Formats: sequence, C-alpha cells, structure tokens
Amino acid sequence: MRSGNLSIKIKIADREYPMKVAADNEEKIRIAGKLINDKIKNYREQFGIDDKQDLLAMVAFDCVVEKMHTDEYQQQNESYVTEKLGTLNKLIAQEIK
Repeated sequence: MRSGNLSIKIKIADREYPMKVAADNEEKIRIAGKLINDKIKNYREQFGIDDKQDLLAMVAFDCVVEKMHTDEYQQQNESYVTEKLGTLNKLIAQEIK
C-alpha cells in the first residue's frame, strides 16, 4: 500500500485542477474525475448544452439525487437488518428459556 501525498492534476470540463491527494486515493480521485467528465459529455450530447456552468450544475444535481437514493436505500437496509436481528434475538431468547 502506498503512502504519502501526491501532486496531481485532474481535468474537469476542459479545465485543470491541481490537487494534493493521498497516494492511496489517487486512483479513486482519477476515476471520479473521469465519471464527472463522462456525465458532462452525456448531458452535452443528450441536451445539446455547451455552457460548462450549466453542465456542471446538472452533474452536481445528478450526483446529489444519486446520493439521496443511496442514503434512502442504506436506511431501508439498516431497518431491515435491525428488524431481522430483533427477530433472531427473540427466537434465541425463547430457545434459551
């Protein structure tokens, strides 16, 4: 596992952003940049929008909606697991008596 910080440049919407990242996170950061650029490209092609600020706003909005869906799914999963653990605890308690 690599350690330390790296100075890298990430290009988003034809603009370079220098940043320092933990070496362990470099790949993740580069993938995130690629995903953002892919979303920008998709919105540009789908809607014919060229204004970078509009494209970035749409990508930001899309990311927030995805995060909200993920949070909701995670909350539902946690509730389900908690319910099932409660049921298992009751069954075990009944068997122990």
